[in-house]
Amino acid sequence: MEWNVMFFVNSVLLGVGLAMDAFSVSLANGLHEPAMKKKKMCGIAGVFAFFQAAMPMFGWIMVHTIMQYFVVFEKFVPWIALLLLTFIGGSMLKEGIRPSGEEEKPAVGFFALFVQGIATSIDALSVGFTIAEYGFLMASICAMIIAAVTFVICIVGLIIGKKFGTRFAGRATILGGVILIGIGIEIFITGVF
Repeated sequence: MEWNVMFFVNSVLLGVGLAMDAFSVSLANGLHEPAMKKKKMCGIAGVFAFFQAAMPMFGWIMVHTIMQYFVVFEKFVPWIALLLLTFIGGSMLKEGIRPSGEEEKPAVGFFALFVQGIATSIDALSVGFTIAEYGFLMASICAMIIAAVTFVICIVGLIIGKKFGTRFAGRATILGGVILIGIGIEIFITGVF
């Protein structure tokens, strides 16, 4: 593979395609926490960007080292994404339904964000197969482009989510939980069928 405009275009398009799940989860996080500070928004987008870059590189490494083990793991990817996103989405639903008199916890803690990062990027492992023909440097540049695209898309999702979260604060958590569960089901259906 050689360095050309198509390499960069393909990397950006890969980033956009991979970032859609992270965008939806960012939207849900913004809905869930409308008063989120810019620093936290950058942290959330950064976590998603990290995982969206790390997973394709991990897949690339697997292709070049332990290919036979990845084939065994691949069938579990939709199940893992479904379980993780259903867990987080269910927690948000539970929190949105509880009586409003209870004290509110911060919307997106470190553990929840870590789980969301893994859940939304686990399908990006298969991108390692797509970029397997790249050398290490090209694969790394591709992963960085994917990370940058994901970061920007997640910031946009958080901003949109915050705007609607402010208007629909009571229903936002429920909507965010439904979105996460829906993403989990979508990943499961496309991965299994």
